[in-house]
Amino acid sequence: MSLSRARTKLSNVGSFLTDGRGEILVAVAAGWFLSIGVRLAYPVLLPYLRRAYGLDLTTAGFLLTALWLCYALGQLPGGLLADRFGEGNVLVASTLVSAVTLGVVAVAGSAPVVYLATGAFGFGTALYGVARFTTLSDVYPDNDGTAIGVTMAAGQAGNTLLPLAAGGIASAFAWQYGFGLVVPAFALVAVGLRLVVPAHTSGADSAVDSVSLETVRYVLSELRRPEIVTVTAIQILTYCVWQAFTGFYPTYLIEIKGFSESVATGLFSAFFAAGIVVQPLTGRLYDRFGIRTSLPPVLGVVVVSLVALPFLEGFWPLVVGTVFLSSILGYGTITLPYMTSAFPSDMQGTGLGFLRTVYMTIGAVSPVAFGAFADRGYFDEAYLALAGLVAVAVGLTWWLPSLSEQ
Repeated sequence: MSLSRARTKLSNVGSFLTDGRGEILVAVAAGWFLSIGVRLAYPVLLPYLRRAYGLDLTTAGFLLTALWLCYALGQLPGGLLADRFGEGNVLVASTLVSAVTLGVVAVAGSAPVVYLATGAFGFGTALYGVARFTTLSDVYPDNDGTAIGVTMAAGQAGNTLLPLAAGGIASAFAWQYGFGLVVPAFALVAVGLRLVVPAHTSGADSAVDSVSLETVRYVLSELRRPEIVTVTAIQILTYCVWQAFTGFYPTYLIEIKGFSESVATGLFSAFFAAGIVVQPLTGRLYDRFGIRTSLPPVLGVVVVSLVALPFLEGFWPLVVGTVFLSSILGYGTITLPYMTSAFPSDMQGTGLGFLRTVYMTIGAVSPVAFGAFADRGYFDEAYLALAGLVAVAVGLTWWLPSLSEQ
């Protein structure tokens, strides 16, 4: 019986990777490994940037807001371009733009240049954000939650390794080298994407080949559907929490909990390392049970962990707390496949791009707001406020219909 189950599992894995899909999954995951991993290196480097340019917590938060706001503003153009010119083409373009802008960050000699180049990098990586979801939904129509979960786990590997590497390089040499060394990696991934990902994965037809009043009405009619409105509200709340938490967790560990920069960086990497396990698991839970069953317990763990964080003292309690806090990394593998699949295939990129622009633009404000609270001595209270936002998101899940009911 156990041998039969093993053969069945191997057969399922084999079918998951056949027909060139495995190569596509690896290439898309590699690009996401770099894209999100470098962005999440910024919080680790924030103490170095603050010393180099005399930034307080509010202005440091504004640098993170610039990064994520530009990332947000690039979502809709990224979706439109993916629908119009093809997902594969946009993935390649995004990776090349990221390589160029990171090169500028590495050689920047002043704070304004760092801010501008950081914003440009955020916009460039935004083009990748939507196209990767629609690509995987097209390539894996029956297992998109699992495929997206695997890719996001690769992103968590990037979040684990690249901030750790950037912190080590900054400590031993200079923070600029951490950015410069990943430029060739972006270029290499662009070549891989060009070779294995089709220019179009959703077909040549697009609802946005031309902009007309009828096209606008069609898109708006889909955006007004109750399930889209509700999941967007949940995504806004949870994304605000994710942005604020990840943006300042290393700084919080240093300034409030009294850890060294190396220990804080290690805990931050452990947070994302746990996500490597969390994200495929939550993606699988979504595929099997749907959003209404899988999302509330994941968010419930986040609420409890955020409430407990200000009261944790000492290394090992915070290690345990960090592992539980990694549950926040799992909500996206539930909400984003749901959001993507809710749209018709001819406007998935446009619809998802619009919604990502909305919730990411709002979420991009949270780092600077969180930094302003922290500057005024309310670091612990700010984390309790984040727990309240997640609790509201838990309540909203009861209004989410299953897509099979539509």
